Amino acid sequence: MSERTRIKFCGMTSPEEIALAVDAGADAIGVILAESPRRVPLDALEVLGRCVPPFVSKVAVLVDPVDEELAEALRCGFTVQFSGAESPERCRAAGDAYVKVFHVKSDQRYDAEDVVALEAYRGALWQFETRVAGAAGGTGVPFAWRVVEPLARTRPLVVSGGLTPDNVAECVALVRPYAVDVRGGVERDGMKDPGKMRDFVRAVRAADAQA
Repeated sequence: MSERTRIKFCGMTSPEEIALAVDAGADAIGVILAESPRRVPLDALEVLGRCVPPFVSKVAVLVDPVDEELAEALRCGFTVQFSGAESPERCRAAGDAYVKVFHVKSDQRYDAEDVVALEAYRGALWQFETRVAGAAGGTGVPFAWRVVEPLARTRPLVVSGGLTPDNVAECVALVRPYAVDVRGGVERDGMKDPGKMRDFVRAVRAADAQA
């Protein structure tokens, strides 16, 4: 595993926000096409994608997407993040590499049977998000990170859900994930906050330095 934790800032809605994320040190930016306060229209995806510089990944966040959404994300060169109840077969329509979100229940334990089910998503980078009834993500609620720590010893994975500049270092130190993903934790009054974004990156890098 890499000792450098990747950072994805999600919920970008404008070229200005993308520039803030890149300036803060993001490794990836996320654009949400699903139901969310930060949702962008499908026809904005190409413009936003062109604002992402080389060596920064761009991710389209979809929830049980229709064919048009999936096709447009791929046409614009985005990695697809599936955040709904998509089957392995549906996800493979995005190609050989994609992100699949799994929602962690409060009493979740990943035993051998559970892991076999996850491994059906061949080619996926696994992302773990808090399960909240009626929401596919962006809840601002952390889960018990310790439940995914054993999985992180065997493969790259992403942790999301309720991360902030104040708690992300603890998450990184415990799980040692491949990446962390944040949206609301770097916002103030519903807008991306440059100071919080920089603080988030600094906290991750400080935890990396202690590895």
